[in-house]
Amino acid sequence: MTQTSDNVTWLTQEAYDQLKAELEYLSGPARTEIAAKIAAAREEGDLRENGGYHAAKEEQGKQELRVRQLTQLLENAKVGEAPAADGVVAPGMVVTIAFDGDEDDTLQFLLASREYASSDIETYSPQSPLGSGVNGKKIGEDAQYELPNGKKAMVRILEAKPYSG
Repeated sequence: MTQTSDNVTWLTQEAYDQLKAELEYLSGPARTEIAAKIAAAREEGDLRENGGYHAAKEEQGKQELRVRQLTQLLENAKVGEAPAADGVVAPGMVVTIAFDGDEDDTLQFLLASREYASSDIETYSPQSPLGSGVNGKKIGEDAQYELPNGKKAMVRILEAKPYSG
C-alpha cells in the first residue's frame, strides 16, 4: 500500500493504477462535466444569488484540489511489492491489536495512507500516533503510543497480514 518517507510514497502496482485512473478521470471527463454545470448555472442569470452556480464552483474547487493532491502523490510515488507476510507490521498490512493486554478488547485496521480509507476497514496512517507506535513491531510484541490527552497507551500486536483489497 503506502508508506510516506521524505515525500516518497510507496505504492503497490494495483494502488498506483487505481490512483492514476482516478487522476485521469478527474483531469478529463470530470472537468468537462463540471464546466458544463457551471455554464448551465451561469445562464440562469444573476450569479450573486445563484445557488447552483456557487455549488458547482465549490465542487470544481474540491475537484481541482484532489487533482493537485493526486498529481503530487503520483509524482513522488515509488511502485513496489506488497509487504511480506512475515508478521512484521508495515504499511499495507491489516493489523489486529489488543488494548492493554486484554485479548477481548481488540481493533483491526489497515495501516496505510488516507488514500485507502474506506468503509470496509478502519484506516490509520503510518504517521498517526497508533500507526507509528505499531509500525515495525512483530506479532506478540507490545507497542506504546501517545493518546490525545498526552497519556501513553499500550497495545499488543495479535496479527499482521498483507491487505488483499
